[in-house]
Amino acid sequence: MHQLLRKVARGAVCPSKCLAFRRVSFDLILVNSVHNVEKNDRIGFMVHHHRILFVLGFAVLTAIGCASEPKAVYPGEAWESYSDIEAAGFSADGLAALEAAIAAGNTHSMMVIRNGRIVYSYGDVTQTEGTYLASVRKSILAMLMGEHVKSGAININATLAELGVDDVQGLTDREKTATLRDIISARSGIYHPASNFSGVTDAGPQRGDHGPGEYFWYNNWDFNAAGGIFEQLTGTDIYGAVETQFAGPLEFEDYDLAMHRENGKGGDLTQSKYPSYHFFLSARDSARLGLLMLNEGQWEGEEIIPADWVAESVSITTPSAAMNPAKYRESGFAYGYMWWVFDPVHFPKAFHGGYAARGHFGQYIVVLPALDMVVVHKTAPTPYETPEEYAAVNVTWDEFRVLIDLVFATMGE
Repeated sequence: MHQLLRKVARGAVCPSKCLAFRRVSFDLILVNSVHNVEKNDRIGFMVHHHRILFVLGFAVLTAIGCASEPKAVYPGEAWESYSDIEAAGFSADGLAALEAAIAAGNTHSMMVIRNGRIVYSYGDVTQTEGTYLASVRKSILAMLMGEHVKSGAININATLAELGVDDVQGLTDREKTATLRDIISARSGIYHPASNFSGVTDAGPQRGDHGPGEYFWYNNWDFNAAGGIFEQLTGTDIYGAVETQFAGPLEFEDYDLAMHRENGKGGDLTQSKYPSYHFFLSARDSARLGLLMLNEGQWEGEEIIPADWVAESVSITTPSAAMNPAKYRESGFAYGYMWWVFDPVHFPKAFHGGYAARGHFGQYIVVLPALDMVVVHKTAPTPYETPEEYAAVNVTWDEFRVLIDLVFATMGE
C-alpha cells in the first residue's frame, strides 16, 4: 500500500494533473493532520485510526482507478510529442540550454523520450544513410536472442564444442569449453583475431592467458561469433530477424532490410570467418528499441522479448571493479549480456536500474527506468587518420554525460 502511494506521490502511477492524484494528495494531508492531533489521545487515536485506514483505502482505490488507464504510451505510425513541455515537468529554458550545448558539439541527432512521448528532439532523427550504430549492434543482438532462448532454440549454456564453433586459426580444446553465455558477457577467454578492429592488441591478453569465464575483455571476436551462432541456431539472418521481431511489431519508420543485407556485414574474413553485422537505424527507430527495453520487452500488450530475458541481459555479470582494461573500471560501467550497465556504486539514483547500448563515435541508446526515460544519441561518422580527426567527429561518454545531466536539470533532478 505504502509503495503504491509513494508511486502516486511522485507521479509514477498517474500524472500530477490527474483529478484522482489531487484527491489522493488532499486525503494524505488529512491523514497526517488527524494523526498529529490525536497521537497523544489513545482513545481518540484508535477511533481516528479507523478513519485513517478508510482514507488510505480510498486513496489506494483512487490510485488504482487512475493506474487502470494505460501505464505505457507507445508510438504508432509516428511518435507523439508533448504539446506543453512545461506542463510535462520540463523547463523550456533548460531545454534551450541543452540545445546550445548540443549545437556546440558533434551530435548529429538526439531524442529524449519520457513516458513514451518525445520531450526533445534534435537534428535529423530520420536519417539512416551515412550513419551507423557501431557497437550498439551488440545490444540489439542481445535483444534478438530473448525470443529464441525462451523457445529453446538457443541455449546460452551450450559450449562452443557442442555448437561446433571453430575459426580460421583453430580454437583450442580449452577455448571450446567457453559457453555462449561467456561470449555474450565478454568473458570467453578467446583472443582469436576478429574480422574487424578488435579489443585484442599486443597490450592486451593473448591466447591462453585466461580460461573461459575468468576475465572480462571487450573483444569483437566474441560479439561477431555470437552473431554467427545466432544465425546458425535460428536459421535466419540477423537483419531478417530484426525485420520480423522488431521492425514490423514496433512499426519502424525507416528500416531498410535490403540495404542492411547488402551493406551491413563486413570485415576481413581471412582473419575470422565471423563478420561484423552493422545497423543503419534512424534515431527515431533506435528510440523504439529503447522504449521496448524500458517496458520490459512488452509492446502494446504483446510480448516481443520475454521480460525475464530483458532483466537477465541487463543484470550485472561483471561489476565495474572487475572490468578490463582500467579505462572501463574508471568509467563506472558494469557489463551484462552485451549491454553496459550503470553500476549503482558509481552513478546517482537517476541511473539506478539503467543501462546503455554504446557505439564508436558516440552512438548511444540509454534506458533509465527510474525516470521512465530513453535517450538516443547519434553522430555522423567520417573516415579519420589521426586522433585529432577522430575527436572532431566523436562524442565521448563524458561529453554525452554532460548532455544527460542537462536533461536532468530541465526536470529539477
